Amino acid sequence: MAGDGLAVALSWAALRWEAAESEQATLEAIVAAALEIVPGAQSAGLVVRRHRRLIPAAATDEVARWLDQVQCDSGRGPCRDAVKEQHGIRLADIAGEQRWPELESRAATLGVHALLALPLEVERGTLGALTLSSKQPGAFDAEAEQVATLFAAHAAVAMSSAQHQDQLSQAVQVRDTVGQAKGILMERFGLTADQAFGLLVRASQHCERSLLQVARELAETIEPGPMNQRRRPQL
Repeated sequence: MAGDGLAVALSWAALRWEAAESEQATLEAIVAAALEIVPGAQSAGLVVRRHRRLIPAAATDEVARWLDQVQCDSGRGPCRDAVKEQHGIRLADIAGEQRWPELESRAATLGVHALLALPLEVERGTLGALTLSSKQPGAFDAEAEQVATLFAAHAAVAMSSAQHQDQLSQAVQVRDTVGQAKGILMERFGLTADQAFGLLVRASQHCERSLLQVARELAETIEPGPMNQRRRPQL
């Protein structure tokens, strides 16, 4: 793909990623765009880093999904090495590859030969990896790897932005739900805002459930109403 054509393709992809309504929608848009932009790619899968683990997050088809899953389950594979070593890994043909026997076996059953794994990196760290595959041996040449590297750089920025937006949305959801639950406790039992919040925190700890879960259940099961005469909850 010529330089100008690649720049246009990446720009259009970035616009689609920005328009996605959630982090998951962004990830799915990324793998779909990879097939359109990276020469030779027939399947694309994306794994994300969660609590020091890599987990499958998006895939264009069952082939990509299985390739990612076997690497995450076995703890070995080019996508994991790409994240660890922070550089791309290109395989002309995985047949007979001894470094990752589980992946080699699964690829054989799927008819996959060529693989290209790229880390998804931003300034704050590596977010995951993108794995591209093809049933054609030698499908990825040096030019394809260069295009994929540029694609991965743009995709990582989009992922980081989507994660940040999701975190903000979750924070707003927690704030609103906890605020609603506090209001119910304050109205029902004549508590102060601090007392109501403390009660929710203790309930969360006692039940070993998140504060959001406790607040949501309270808000969904108790209708707001005038303060009743029941005994106050234990503060």
